[in-house]
Amino acid sequence: MLSKRIIPCLDVRDGKTTKGIKFKENVDIGDPVDMARFYYEQGADEIVFYDITASSDRRDIMIDVVRRVAEEIFIPFSVGGGIRTIEDMRAVLLAGAEKVSVNSAAIKEPKILSHGSTAFGSQCIVLGMDVKRVAASKSIPSGYEMVINGGRTYTGIDALFWAKEGERLGAGEICLNSIDADGTQDGYELTLTSLISENVNITVIASGGAGNIDHMYDAFTKGKADAALIASIVHYGTYTIKEIKENLHARGVKVRRTWE
Repeated sequence: MLSKRIIPCLDVRDGKTTKGIKFKENVDIGDPVDMARFYYEQGADEIVFYDITASSDRRDIMIDVVRRVAEEIFIPFSVGGGIRTIEDMRAVLLAGAEKVSVNSAAIKEPKILSHGSTAFGSQCIVLGMDVKRVAASKSIPSGYEMVINGGRTYTGIDALFWAKEGERLGAGEICLNSIDADGTQDGYELTLTSLISENVNITVIASGGAGNIDHMYDAFTKGKADAALIASIVHYGTYTIKEIKENLHARGVKVRRTWE
């Protein structure tokens, strides 16, 4: 059985790490380079970096910040936000990232997933999914709709359909973020997480809502996620990554423990 991954997420706006609730009321909390180094030294399995306003502002990702983070860490590094073309993907990978996360651009031009997978390998292509619970309908039978442009634009696309389509097109991983749970620290959206995890054959990262270690345990067991994205609980010092991993290990969850 593969180890479950613990992945701190750095949402970056104007060069600063920021944190909000349900994609709103963001406040700046630190320097992404310093924070990435800190989490790497604590034993994080991966770092995720999102330039959260690149798509909505219709600008390129902050490649200089990506490069500076990559110089400080020696674990997998996934980057998203403002990636619209194969050239954007190549620039991010050359700057030191191991993976590129595509969200809004994949909805607008799905072939970017297949083209990226062909060019760089499916292991480099992450399908970012920002999902909102809605009333189930003929067009959204799962009751979960894809939302893009930083939570601003509803697409009319069913999340379960899109997860399967993303896998078919060549994505090697899904980062599944519940907008309803994002930043609330009330727990991951387990119904959504298990729905996607049980219906695709690629890695699923649960994202949005972690407030304590029980929530992460539930994401791995009830939600059947392969990895858990975390932000507030480490950004604000509630837990260290070592504390999280030791607790999960004691409860039978296989995790990578670098200090042994």
